[in-house]
Amino acid sequence: MEFHKPRAAKLDYLLMAVGTALMAVSINSIYDPISMVTGGFTGAAIIIKELTAGFIPGGIPLWLTNIVLNVPVFILCLKIKGVRFLKRTLFATVALSFWLWILPVIPLGIDDFVLASLFGGAIGGIGIGMVLMGRATTGGTDLVAALIQHFMKQYSIVKIMQVVDGLIVILGAYVFGITRAMYAIIAIFVTSWISDYLLEGVNFAKVAFIITEKRDEVAAEILKTTERGITSMDARGMYSGNHKNLLFCVVSKKEIVDLKEAVAGADPSAFVVVSDAREVLGEGFQECKIP
Repeated sequence: MEFHKPRAAKLDYLLMAVGTALMAVSINSIYDPISMVTGGFTGAAIIIKELTAGFIPGGIPLWLTNIVLNVPVFILCLKIKGVRFLKRTLFATVALSFWLWILPVIPLGIDDFVLASLFGGAIGGIGIGMVLMGRATTGGTDLVAALIQHFMKQYSIVKIMQVVDGLIVILGAYVFGITRAMYAIIAIFVTSWISDYLLEGVNFAKVAFIITEKRDEVAAEILKTTERGITSMDARGMYSGNHKNLLFCVVSKKEIVDLKEAVAGADPSAFVVVSDAREVLGEGFQECKIP
């Protein structure tokens, strides 16, 4: 198994720059024109822009609100996350505000809420995923979620963001109506799904646990059929008290049918459990790297 050197920091900053640009496109060109609040400080900025439109022509710009709201959050998390983390997040936060300010509104012509939810969620989800892959956040609720995840590591940053963003969506429903809020929930789901997809890996596989009394025959058949490695472990049935042979094997999705046929041919009475593997690193699958 080969491990590679940590990637250069410049790649992280490139991911953050491109990711924040994609996020800005989804906000400026899809969400803001139809007043869809999908959470985050940028969602709060859309609400503030609407509420201040009667006092300031066009309302307070999104980029300005995004920076102002982030200042107290940065101060609170300085001691917890450290200067190094904040340096990256500061870059991503400023980059997002920069793109919100400099990028023109692209006339996509998406005035349908369903299309806006799907395409806005997809573009924004890719952007957020790239920023998180760069080991940073864009501040706001992303940073709030990262702080919470520091103490609750069993939850992913994306999942925590869903809860925090939900509160902002509720406020958006009060300002813009419940219909937009319901479509915003769809957009948040799409964004979270795609972000998780990027963060947790796309190299899906299948894991098979096989309990059999014909260990050698089953293993030989699997090796011949799939050419995948197999690990044998001793197990014990807690109900019967009998010793069992447990085989563990990871195969690609297209190979799982061949594996089941191989097991059935060697031992029809075998007990087989198949589950999903979100990401597999190592020989025969994705190269194992240190990020």
